[in-house]
Amino acid sequence: MNYTSEMEKGMEQSNRICFAEYERKLDKRLEVERRREKEYQKSKQITAEFAHNL
Repeated sequence: MNYTSEMEKGMEQSNRICFAEYERKLDKRLEVERRREKEYQKSKQITAEFAHNL
């Protein structure tokens, strides 16, 4: 996969691993994806609550 330095920086800041490790280690990749899914579900809930309050 081709990735930019900005993508690398974002991966390291948000997940504390580099893209090479993410690609190489399945357990790390699954951990990152679980965290992303959890954050996504939380943001959907916040958005729904906000929309409901309008």
